[in-house]
Amino acid sequence: MFLPVAEFMRSSWCFPRRDSGESGQDTVSLSMSMSELDDPGDGKSKKKRGRPGRPPAPNKKPRKSPLEKCPMGVQRGRKANGMAQQNGEGDPVTLFEVVKQGKSAMQSVVDDWIESYKQDRDLALLDLINFFIQCSGCKGTVRIEMFRNMQNAEIIRKMTEEFDEDSGDYPLTISGPLWKKFRYNFSEFICVLIRQCQYSIIYDEYMMDTVISLLTGLSDSQVRAFRHTSTLAAMKLMTALVNVALNLSINQDNTQRQYEAERNKMVGKRANEKLELLLQRRKELQENQDEIENMMNSIFKGIFVHRYRDAIAEIRAICIEEIGVWMKMYSDAFLNDSYLKYVGWTLHDRQGEVRLKCLKALQNLYTNRELFPKLELFTNRFKDRIVSMTLDKEYDVAVEAIRLVTLILQGSEDALSNEDCENVYHLVYSAHRPVAVAAGEFLHRKLFSRHDPQAEEALAKRRGRSSPNGNLIRMLVLFFLESELHEHAAYLVDSLWESSQELLKDWECMTELLLEEPVQGEEVLSDRQESALIELTVCTIRQAAEAHPPVGRGTGKRVLTAKERKTQIDDKNKLTEHFIMALPMLLSKYQTDAEKVANLLQIPQYFDLDVYSAGRMEKHLDALLKQIKFVVEKHTDTEVLESCSKTYSILCSEEYTIMNRVDISRSQLIDELADRFNHSVEELLQAGEEADDDDIYNVLSTLKKLTAFHNAHDLTRWDLFGNCYRLLRTGIEQGSMPEQIAVQALQCSHYSILWQLVKITEGAPSKDDLLALRRVVKSFLAMCQQCLSNVNTPVKEQAFMLLCDLLMIFSHQLTTGSREGLQPLVFNPDSSLQNELLNFILDHVFIDQDDENQSIEGDEEDEANKIEALHKRRNLLAAFSKLIIYDIVDMPAAADIFKHYMKYYNDYGDIIKETLSKTRQTDKILCIHMISALSFPILIILQNPVIFLNWPVALPSPLHQMDTIFIQPLTNIFAVFRDGIEFAFKYQNPKGPEYPPPNLAFLEVLCEFSSKLLRQDKKTVHSYLEKFMTEQMMERREDIWLPLISYRNSLLTGGDEDRMSITSGSSSSKAGSIRSKKGRPAMHKKRIEEESVESSWMMRNDTLQTPGALQTPQLTSTVLRENPRQAAEHLPEQNSEPGSESDYVHNPQMQMSWLGQQKMEEVNRKERTAMNYMKARSGGVRQTVRGLMEDDAEPIFEDVMMSSRGQLEDMSEEFEDTMVIDLPPSRNRRERAELRPDFFDSAAMIEDESHFGLR
Repeated sequence: MFLPVAEFMRSSWCFPRRDSGESGQDTVSLSMSMSELDDPGDGKSKKKRGRPGRPPAPNKKPRKSPLEKCPMGVQRGRKANGMAQQNGEGDPVTLFEVVKQGKSAMQSVVDDWIESYKQDRDLALLDLINFFIQCSGCKGTVRIEMFRNMQNAEIIRKMTEEFDEDSGDYPLTISGPLWKKFRYNFSEFICVLIRQCQYSIIYDEYMMDTVISLLTGLSDSQVRAFRHTSTLAAMKLMTALVNVALNLSINQDNTQRQYEAERNKMVGKRANEKLELLLQRRKELQENQDEIENMMNSIFKGIFVHRYRDAIAEIRAICIEEIGVWMKMYSDAFLNDSYLKYVGWTLHDRQGEVRLKCLKALQNLYTNRELFPKLELFTNRFKDRIVSMTLDKEYDVAVEAIRLVTLILQGSEDALSNEDCENVYHLVYSAHRPVAVAAGEFLHRKLFSRHDPQAEEALAKRRGRSSPNGNLIRMLVLFFLESELHEHAAYLVDSLWESSQELLKDWECMTELLLEEPVQGEEVLSDRQESALIELTVCTIRQAAEAHPPVGRGTGKRVLTAKERKTQIDDKNKLTEHFIMALPMLLSKYQTDAEKVANLLQIPQYFDLDVYSAGRMEKHLDALLKQIKFVVEKHTDTEVLESCSKTYSILCSEEYTIMNRVDISRSQLIDELADRFNHSVEELLQAGEEADDDDIYNVLSTLKKLTAFHNAHDLTRWDLFGNCYRLLRTGIEQGSMPEQIAVQALQCSHYSILWQLVKITEGAPSKDDLLALRRVVKSFLAMCQQCLSNVNTPVKEQAFMLLCDLLMIFSHQLTTGSREGLQPLVFNPDSSLQNELLNFILDHVFIDQDDENQSIEGDEEDEANKIEALHKRRNLLAAFSKLIIYDIVDMPAAADIFKHYMKYYNDYGDIIKETLSKTRQTDKILCIHMISALSFPILIILQNPVIFLNWPVALPSPLHQMDTIFIQPLTNIFAVFRDGIEFAFKYQNPKGPEYPPPNLAFLEVLCEFSSKLLRQDKKTVHSYLEKFMTEQMMERREDIWLPLISYRNSLLTGGDEDRMSITSGSSSSKAGSIRSKKGRPAMHKKRIEEESVESSWMMRNDTLQTPGALQTPQLTSTVLRENPRQAAEHLPEQNSEPGSESDYVHNPQMQMSWLGQQKMEEVNRKERTAMNYMKARSGGVRQTVRGLMEDDAEPIFEDVMMSSRGQLEDMSEEFEDTMVIDLPPSRNRRERAELRPDFFDSAAMIEDESHFGLR
């Protein structure tokens, strides 16, 4: 028998020799009782077993344990030291080479090995051992002497020394098609080996003992490659043994039936020899089964129970994947709570790939409905966890979790509560399409798969319906309304498209529900339900016509296959033929409802318009145009009018023969609207201040319709610009024009100018045409500039947007692309216009929420209105930013925009940062000069002691942002230092030359950028600095001169000159100033820099808004490296240079250098109080950050077991009682054993959410 696991692992991974007289006290066996067969040989000793039903081989060698191995000769094809060699033709001669190349059939490779095993089993086993060693990526080879004299532990220790230390890759982790195929061949080799040896060799008590012993030792190695490879081999070996055990069980059942049938015969017809043969065969099968049980117990207890919680996710995934195979392949033995609990526990694994393997393993089980009774207890225990995994952060895991929940629903609808189902329902609106499709499949199974098709068809016939899907469509509408996400109908349709496509394409049924009156006993659709059904119908039409997901799902339009393309064409023809006739009727019924009409008018854009002429359906086209004209006359809603305009634009396409008919209808409509507009404008202007509401309404309604059509149609021949300009001029002169009319007049004039530009660019314009357009554009720009001072905010915003757009269109880029003739149309904004645009941005974009609420006269805004207002402000800022990027507005003026980067980072940070990046690409040097424009606010912070107390919060982030955006990629950065130095010495101190200049503190800001200079560049900047320094300044050592001292030292760092000492004024030599590489490694320097940034964020005020905070790093290492520098890091270095970060941390005088503008006595007193507090706080934070950084370091020794705060204890003792593999008894011989106790013990459950929680 095998030893218990604890003793087994201490025995150098070697199996002791098996004694035939030992009893099975350590394992629980459900083997068949021979007494039931009246076996007279029950008390006989155990025989050596060969192929079942055959006598053992007469010339088989006696078994030797691995401790008693005999010397072996040198293997053929190998050198004396065991290294592999090739024959003269270069063919591979080792198992590893053969399996890696995969040129030979795996069965022939195994047959060759079996043949060599029969000739010399020790030599063959040595080949197999080296195969596993080499598959782990080890360069070493097990030699004859090692195999003869060393135990497995010593061999593995020796092989560990043979690994390539320069690379961590090994065959199972190397990428590439060759190694991907190797993994498959490796697994196949093991399976084929067991399959070919299942009748004789695996029962010789030698080969399997040696292989399992080796794999167990390798799987417990600290070397990842050994552990990974041996675990995969052991799990595949176990799978092959499970298959052998299943075959043995089947053979046992067949033999038992044959024996029962023969024994039940009459005495005269009974063949005693056959009974004895069946008894002998039955006994051999039972002995083989016991042997397989022992092998599987050894693998499971010695490898699986340790490696399923390995520190490496790939190893854990292998274990879970294979145990799922065992439970599916041999459910009678493995599908019970003893093994299901491992899968349930691992559902909490911290790695997504392991959770994914768990879900796929469970899917294979829940697919078989016969297994549901065995899964009932597991389902009840882990259902909540599975449902919660539908929200997993790994999308692949979430998809598989939803599919598993769907399988549970199919097996038992009672297993899921309504709350569980609702958690999955809302995922149909997920932006990730695979998640949404899986949720759509669940929704389809839950809502649409329970109806009786025959009953539905009978009911539809009684009600006169042509489709039986009426109730299902009603159910879909109700679900859409109850979900309260009415703007996402397209996402719901896309989610259900693959599972409920037949239902969603039943447009006839949808039209019947909308058009026909309900019959007796049928509920009437409410107004909300009709609106929802129309919206869903339009979405299904779009999905069928375009054959791609809606915006936000997927990375783009993919290329359709031939089958998908054919389906798309068929669907488009089907919907066109149906809605050509149905759409006019739908518009006629709902022509007064703006929301429904706006949705219905989207349908024609998905038509195949050739059907009108090919099918001679012009009368239906006339009916559609008539309804559209009536809708235009009836409605003034912008969305409806734009839908009508777009429909006319589609129907007027020149590629279709119906264009002339539609163009006539459109021209008639525009003629009527233009005449009405001109007449109403004259009446309004004549009435002046006495104009009533009817006059205003007539102008506004017609102007909105013409503006909507002017957006998609060229209406320049109706000369709408003239009357619009008159309205705007009158409004400015008299100040009484309604804001809606002014907004529409601005927009319509804008469209008119753009259509005129299109005509000029497409043709060969004359000089008069260019001058005429220039006069129009110039007058309109002046009009928009005057509107910026309007009292009405909507008018100002509209004028601002149009100004930005037109300045962009008519900029210097208009002449690019061989269009130099358009030079007269180029407009460059003057300084007054630029200032007005900038002031508008500052007044209307960079405002606080309180100011915004006051601007709307105290009205309370709900969340939707706040979001809409923010969206509008972002559009205004983006329009102005485009002018900056394309050098239309002078770049220095943009400094007023950039200085709001930190304060309004959450609202406009992305826009400002992108503007900075694009500006840098346009003009690097000019971009740098803008730093000077930002210097004054920084100086105020430096000179204000109250603000300065928050220096670590307020300044490092903006400076580092500017450093990243401006300085880092530039080669010529002297402009920064030149402007900064000039600014620092710009003014003299009125108190006298013994006092520093007022702006001297700005040199502290420049210190942030000194590290970007090369050594020779620092000399150049230092020379420029000396031009402003007097001899008296160079001799000064007081605290108020520390900004100058610090900046000069930062420029002299790494140079050839001596540096000024901060504390004493003496000069230190170059050798004593440069840091020792041994005392300060580069990695430590980098850590200090990171700590300074992180600590500044961690010490930030709660009230200060910042772009974001650094998150605490997750501690994932199990064994941490002991850092010998940890204690020394807290002490100041003797060799560190003056002005370094260590000086700042440990030298109070350096910390006080920032407050040099006050009187010495008062300043020193205040600074010492503030800085001592900062030093104490900074020290605590720095030590915390350092601890986190060290904890997250790479461990020297890799722990092979996952840490879970003591909740995962050594389970070897528990496994002795509960983890024994017991093959089930024969079904025909005795009844099934009772269900084993529930092993879902809360004490053994993994509850550490920090390691196994949902990520």
